[in-house]
Amino acid sequence: MEKLFKGIAKFRREDFESHRELFKALGRQQKPHTLFIGCADSRVVPDLITRTLPGELFTVKNIANIVPPYRKTEEYVGTTSAIEYAVQMLGVEAIVICGHSNCGGCAAMHSDPDDLQHIPNVSRWLQISREVRERVEKQMIEGTPEEREWLTEQINILVQMRNLLTYPYVRERYEQGALSIFGWYYIIETGEIFNFNDHTETFELISESVEQG
Repeated sequence: MEKLFKGIAKFRREDFESHRELFKALGRQQKPHTLFIGCADSRVVPDLITRTLPGELFTVKNIANIVPPYRKTEEYVGTTSAIEYAVQMLGVEAIVICGHSNCGGCAAMHSDPDDLQHIPNVSRWLQISREVRERVEKQMIEGTPEEREWLTEQINILVQMRNLLTYPYVRERYEQGALSIFGWYYIIETGEIFNFNDHTETFELISESVEQG
């Protein structure tokens, strides 16, 4: 905890002071342009990898960057309510589903249920994406563990993008062209991020040339 306390002091002394006017403007309101849905993995830091400032991203992080299909429920729903708030109240212009390499949640999708008995809530959460495991098994008759990992993580992104469109207000804005949906695959060890191209149905590297184009 000492490291965290020192970090807080340094933030207040340096980062806050350098962005004092920004924080003042954000004091009573926020207007993020993007809802970022990423994995709870500590190595995935949305503001860092996108070089965004406070107030730009409305962020949701959970195990394996999962989007539950839309449903009205009496349960307490964190991710669903965050999507609702971001779209309906904040009016975000884009939603990013960001998966990543070496995702423990995606790896656990292939685990025997008995191996997950000690984490029952995680096991139940992953059941939302049981389709991912089925699709990987159908597509991958043979291959290496690394290839299965890569395929699972990318198919999982696509399934969550599709799940987003089960939300009526998301689909409505998406079809009107008022809301964009992106699927990103982040390679932790290289810093590369690949964006899913709907037309080519492939993940393409986001590079400076793409940005300039």
